[in-house]
Amino acid sequence: MSFKHKTLAVGIALALVAPLSAQAADNAELAQIREQIRQMKESYEARIQSLEKRLQQAESTAGNALDKAGKAEEKAVQAAAAPAALPSASAGAFNPEVSLILSGTYANLSQDPANYRIGGFLPNGGEIGPGARGFNLGESELAIAANIDPYLRGQFTLAVTPENTVAVEEAFVQSLGLGNGLTVKGGRFLSGVGYLNEQHAHTWDFTDAPLAYQAFFGGQFKDEGVQLKWLAPTDTFVELGAEVGRGRNFPASDRAKNGFGSATLFAHLGGDVGASHSWRAGLSLLRTSPRDRAYRTTDNLDTAVDNSFSGVSRLEIADFVWKWAPDGNPVYTNFKLQGEYFRRREDGDLTYAVSTANNTDRYASSQSGWYLQGVYQFMPRWRVGLRRDQLDGGSVDYASNSAVLGQAAFNPSKNSLMFDYSPSEFSRFRLQFAQDKSRPEATDNQMFLQYQMSLGAHGAHKY
Repeated sequence: MSFKHKTLAVGIALALVAPLSAQAADNAELAQIREQIRQMKESYEARIQSLEKRLQQAESTAGNALDKAGKAEEKAVQAAAAPAALPSASAGAFNPEVSLILSGTYANLSQDPANYRIGGFLPNGGEIGPGARGFNLGESELAIAANIDPYLRGQFTLAVTPENTVAVEEAFVQSLGLGNGLTVKGGRFLSGVGYLNEQHAHTWDFTDAPLAYQAFFGGQFKDEGVQLKWLAPTDTFVELGAEVGRGRNFPASDRAKNGFGSATLFAHLGGDVGASHSWRAGLSLLRTSPRDRAYRTTDNLDTAVDNSFSGVSRLEIADFVWKWAPDGNPVYTNFKLQGEYFRRREDGDLTYAVSTANNTDRYASSQSGWYLQGVYQFMPRWRVGLRRDQLDGGSVDYASNSAVLGQAAFNPSKNSLMFDYSPSEFSRFRLQFAQDKSRPEATDNQMFLQYQMSLGAHGAHKY
């Protein structure tokens, strides 16, 4: 065979063998891919089976735990139904929440606090006024609280005043888990009227209470009695409450009688506006029937006299609070706007100069007042606040006693500016300036330095 013919034969052979080699290579690659897919399927199936087994074991364990819990609950119910089977409480079982509030002030006052009064308003005395000049120990509070059993909770708060007197601020029991949104409280407690009244002094945003609280409550209204609250099962906060009490404190008076001397109704609404805003509004009504409610004042002859009032006192309060915090986080910055409006009407008999003239005649008054404050936390731990207090002397009729007690109408007012710094949630330092025009004859320029320290377990503050 010639070289030409050999070359042609080899070319034809290569042309026939090349496709077969390529097809064999493709078949090997496909086989490798199929093997990888098979291995992955087996791996996933094994993992799924393992997860299913773990799920079955977890469900079995949870079922056993529920069975044990159900049996334990059944035994507890049976034990509760058999008083003889109840275990006695050991001395070490009582582990209450104990907290101590330490407070102190330094006051610089341009007017003598001994002559302080709110012109045209009762009372003159009690927990009103700026306090003494110079360094003073503030009101310190010792509180003990604990759940008594699954149904009741108790709280006891002892107040130590700067005058070295000790008084029971609150001492009450409160229901737990009553159901249907109901809560019952009994004992001595701060009334739920208004907004600020139910809060202890160390939670206030200013050193002192607004003029309206001083004029209409003598500071704060607390009483011995019973309170019933109902919280509606709605998205909007709806709270209704009622109280009946002995009527021991101003604007009531202690009466040696059966029944009650004060009655209160209140309603609160609230909710959120987006993620950054929340609000609460309320209406309250307090009715008391004081008998021989004593108060000391200076008559038109500049003589200090002791008078007394007997009759009916009705106080209406409207309150509103708006809070803002970016995305609901108040840690860095927040703002609170707060205000309340008071209107009081009293009718009855007033006795002038009980120990001397002892002249009794009709007394009727209609007076009002309000305060509005804003507090802004402009950076973590630092706040600034401004408050305006205003009272309206309204109309007061002393009848025949007008000659010795009747005075020209006067509308007390006060402006306060405060700065405070809180190194932590347990401590606070405050600087406050105020211009107090409570007395017709003088303006009191006031400066306060205050510290507040919280020791021990302390419950969350109210909204």
